[in-house]
Amino acid sequence: MFNSRGKIIFSLIILLAAALYGYFSLRDESGKVHYKTHTVDHGDIARTISANGTLTPLELVDVGTQISGRVIQLFVDFNDLVKTGQILAKLDPALLDAQLQQSEANLKSAQTALSVATNKARRSRDLVERGFISREAMDETKELLDSARAQVVVSQAQIARDRTNLDYSIIRSPVSGVVIARNVNIGQTVAANFQTPILFQIARDLKQMQIEISVVEADIGQIHDGQTMVFTVDAFQDREFSAVVKQIRLNPTIQENVVTYSVIATVINEDGSLLPGMTANVRFIVNEKSGVLRVSNAALRYKPSQKELAKPTETQPGQRLLYRLENNRPVPVKVTTGITDGSFTEILSDELNVNDELITEEIDSSKQDKSGGSNFKFRIF
Repeated sequence: MFNSRGKIIFSLIILLAAALYGYFSLRDESGKVHYKTHTVDHGDIARTISANGTLTPLELVDVGTQISGRVIQLFVDFNDLVKTGQILAKLDPALLDAQLQQSEANLKSAQTALSVATNKARRSRDLVERGFISREAMDETKELLDSARAQVVVSQAQIARDRTNLDYSIIRSPVSGVVIARNVNIGQTVAANFQTPILFQIARDLKQMQIEISVVEADIGQIHDGQTMVFTVDAFQDREFSAVVKQIRLNPTIQENVVTYSVIATVINEDGSLLPGMTANVRFIVNEKSGVLRVSNAALRYKPSQKELAKPTETQPGQRLLYRLENNRPVPVKVTTGITDGSFTEILSDELNVNDELITEEIDSSKQDKSGGSNFKFRIF
């Protein structure tokens, strides 16, 4: 039988043996390198160009007035649907009515003067034939007749002008569409002396809109008419809309030495979700492939830390080097790549198969516990 002192010594020996065993076991595990991998699969890849744009109506019509006057009636407001010829507003017609009445009175006076001049000319011809007056006197009456006729024409033109101005006092919609801006109120006086005031803005049809997109010169060569694009707006971040490039405008914009070109794209807006002025986050689809063999771009960026595997490997133009995990070891594989979308890259060569495990990152467990077995602690009470 052990005495008390012998029992303590025996217990210490057992605990020390257990500590040594745990220490060396941890040292063995910490020397291993573990890998994160990505599985090769089939999928879709689309190479895109990103840009920003603004949604605008396909056709925006400014409705102004050609005469000055005070607004006495408004018949439409923001967002109202209007048809061609529909009355939008009326200006005070009192002054225009007075001008028209004056012109009509002037016409009557001119017609009376014409009648008198016609009679005088007729009598003058009779008197000349009888020899009572000279031909010079007859010519004078003829000139008066011509002047009276001209005055009638002038008066008729003034009436036509005044009637047109009176018609201008009724503001009508030139197109069918929706009112997106109203810039006047009842009682407001508008002046058309120097510049036509804009009273309303009407979008012809918001079911079809366009996007004005700024594209930098480095990317403009990859954009063409009829090209498909997708975009999102901040109001519907989880929804993706599609559009088609309609026009590339040749006039560049230069700001802070950055050259951009305006690209116009058309978009169908059947449900009216898209509104004028919204910012569009655009992605032009430059190249798109479906069901291709693809790998994660993280696998293309991976380089092994082991010196013998990290040595440069000779590759041909267009080839890339990947590392396939075989028996927990990285094996280099040369591949030929195709298009990329920034997350995945197409593989054109036959060196890889679906479900191959490609290394994307390595985890050295020795770095997680640099102190070795120092974390193994025990306490004797």
